[in-house]
Amino acid sequence: MILEVAVLDVREGSEAAFEAAFAQARPLIAATPGFIDLALRRCIETPGRYLLTVNWRALEDHTIGFRQSTRYEQWRELLHGFYEPFPHVEHYAAPLELKY
Repeated sequence: MILEVAVLDVREGSEAAFEAAFAQARPLIAATPGFIDLALRRCIETPGRYLLTVNWRALEDHTIGFRQSTRYEQWRELLHGFYEPFPHVEHYAAPLELKY
């Protein structure tokens, strides 16, 4: 499993509109083969900042399956106008099995 992480900084004053648009956009990403689940969390210290985490079966499910789909074009139209600056997205491997 791959974890996608993005810190989303939303233009001040547009938080409610962003959250409404995200509710519309969620089914677009959820319909992607390999999508497992997602969480969107609002930052306590910085109210216009959100943390988006998405679990994918494999990296390609996000980078090819979603990002190269027409669903991503709709996602982009709904959400990308809210970001300032545009978010940096990273992907993380499965958790390490460390012995404590």
